[in-house]
Amino acid sequence: MKDDCIFCKLANGVIPTNSIYEDDDFNVILDMGPATKGHALILPKEHYANLYEIPEETAGKVMILAKRLAIKMTERLGADGFNLVQNNNECAGQTVFHFHFHLIPRYENDGQHILWNPTKPSAEELAEVNDILTK
Repeated sequence: MKDDCIFCKLANGVIPTNSIYEDDDFNVILDMGPATKGHALILPKEHYANLYEIPEETAGKVMILAKRLAIKMTERLGADGFNLVQNNNECAGQTVFHFHFHLIPRYENDGQHILWNPTKPSAEELAEVNDILTK
């Protein structure tokens, strides 16, 4: 646990939360500024700044837990869909530098837009990126 990290304190019970799930590795809490009803955060109890730092085994556990909770939350809250969101670094929207995974139940006409504007790369640009990533 990192002493100056608010999410470490939330994950480890130093600060009280509305926890919906907890085990030895994670605490899942309701977001204090939710996008929709039921919006929650999966917080590892260990400190990792982002996806680049989290061990692969722990990252795998996050996805398994996210799937389980998404199913449960969809059924119990009557959600019509679900977003899983995980941001890394400031330019990607990360505001707290402790790895966390957003679980966001979605409802018809909920007014939220978790989208991006698609670009139109040329075939050459796609081929260049493909070459970079496959070499």
